[in-house]
Amino acid sequence: MTAQAGTGRTNQKQRTRTAIVAAARELITTGAEVTMPAIARAALVSEATTYRYFPDLPSLISEALAGAWPPPAEALAPLGDCADPVERVAFACEFLLRGVLARQGAVRAMISASITRPDSAGARPGIRFGLIDHALLPLEGTLAVADSEAFAQLKRDLAVVVSAEALFTLTDLCRLDPEEAVTSAVRTATTLTEAAVRAIAR
Repeated sequence: MTAQAGTGRTNQKQRTRTAIVAAARELITTGAEVTMPAIARAALVSEATTYRYFPDLPSLISEALAGAWPPPAEALAPLGDCADPVERVAFACEFLLRGVLARQGAVRAMISASITRPDSAGARPGIRFGLIDHALLPLEGTLAVADSEAFAQLKRDLAVVVSAEALFTLTDLCRLDPEEAVTSAVRTATTLTEAAVRAIAR
């Protein structure tokens, strides 16, 4: 094989990979169900070809979502200098859940994969944890110092509520519409944070 032929094949592989990721990214933005066959069709390649580049759907989704979520500080930037942890948590919760709604096909696929294959859970972005940590920065010098376990528990509690799983429980099982679901989850997140703040004042 000549060097030129080798370079041409490498370039073709890169174009194919790029097309697959682009197709996945486009499908994700529609909020529709995200599957390997659907991505392959959109990329104009066979499903077998898609699997040659990506071993499974989570790995492809992870690459397609790379950079889709802003860093926590950037996400919470609209709050400015707000130091109220309750308001910060409310904003972070709504930000995450609306982002999930916009990408819910991909998020559902990732959750499904992590349930059937727990070893793949590490492939999920874990956006919630960074948002929660950043939202609770004002408590680092108060609750975290006065009662580190209570602070850690608050983070765990919020991880349950500020989550796609909570959102889908509210929409799929409780039959709330998306707006009602977001409002409900934000209310719960703020209630948890308010309780923690009140505990500091005692």
